[in-house]
Amino acid sequence: MQCKLGLVRLVLCLTFTLGDSALSQTSTSAMSASVPSTKPSTAADLGVSFVKDSTTRVVIEKDGKKYLVDLVTRDIHEDAPAPETVAPATAQVAESAPPANDPAPAKSPVGSTESRGIYRPGDDLVFSVPTGRAIDRHGLYINFTHRFPYEAAFTGTSRGGTLLGLDDFAIPSFGLRYGLTSKVSISAFRSPSIIGRPLELMVAYHFLDEHQHSPINAAVRFSADGQNDLQKNFSENFELIVSRSLGKRAQLYAVPTLSIHARPVLSADSIVNAPIDQPCGAMPPPPQDVAIGVKPCANIFSLGTALAVDIRPTVALVAEAIPTLVNGRDLAIHRPAYGFGIQKKIWRHAFTFGFTTGPSTIVSQREATRASFLGDPSADKPGGLFVGFDLSRQIF
Repeated sequence: MQCKLGLVRLVLCLTFTLGDSALSQTSTSAMSASVPSTKPSTAADLGVSFVKDSTTRVVIEKDGKKYLVDLVTRDIHEDAPAPETVAPATAQVAESAPPANDPAPAKSPVGSTESRGIYRPGDDLVFSVPTGRAIDRHGLYINFTHRFPYEAAFTGTSRGGTLLGLDDFAIPSFGLRYGLTSKVSISAFRSPSIIGRPLELMVAYHFLDEHQHSPINAAVRFSADGQNDLQKNFSENFELIVSRSLGKRAQLYAVPTLSIHARPVLSADSIVNAPIDQPCGAMPPPPQDVAIGVKPCANIFSLGTALAVDIRPTVALVAEAIPTLVNGRDLAIHRPAYGFGIQKKIWRHAFTFGFTTGPSTIVSQREATRASFLGDPSADKPGGLFVGFDLSRQIF
């Protein structure tokens, strides 16, 4: 009897042991099936594709939109390249460096934006001539310009004692620019009472971009300005801004501009009194007020030209000239306004310091020189160069 009981116990023990083993294997299999695979994701799964023949740009797709990302300049453009220029994103995301025996990447074709490079302007202005640079969608930009036209920088005595004219009275102007889209922007810009309190409103459309494989950059702008804070003496301006990169370290600019009912740049007697009234139908000011003779208004056509050259990755030399080709003498413009300087670019900031003969940065007045402003026909000669500087900042 005891032998039978011992045999029964042995059978029961084996049965429970085998059952527990089978249950454990079943649970382990079920848990393995529920754990997701750790197979590496592909670039396509992550919404990433690679630009053909480029080692610095990728296309990222998010919320149904494609964005072109330049990994060198950190620019982001909403318009991605055409599908045929984007290589199929079928490769898996690399977890380690490629083997040393991998073939070298294909070189960019001659003439492409990768091989010849694209210049990146640091400011909305070269010095007074606009750069027409592309803007970010919903980006806000602020611009300050200062001009010191009352005192020449290099002629006269005690130039060092007056800091080349920086001790004298300045004409500071201030403006804001906002990107409605990556191509359309609006702006407002104001100059002080000493130069007539002009307030300028502008809309701009950027329609060609070298980053989008265009041979040039191009933008059109329309602006209207009025003196005494847009209350009288209105002018209307039409501009075409064209630029071309000379590699990634230099850029040329050409800005043909038509200004209708442009007013001469005259110095006000006081910052408290209202600016000089200059209706187009008025008689010219008497000789004792303006020693060089000037009409109250005129339709003028000018051609702004400029060059920017980077001598360091964040430092550029700039130079410009703005000849007035039509009706310049009606506004006492005897010589082209011109200037030159040095520009420091730091991320979203730019500071430009230089010398110029033009006291105003309003579109309808930037062709003018200090000859009309001071009533001295010789004030816009090279000896009449004076100090100026620009500040710009992208807020967001």
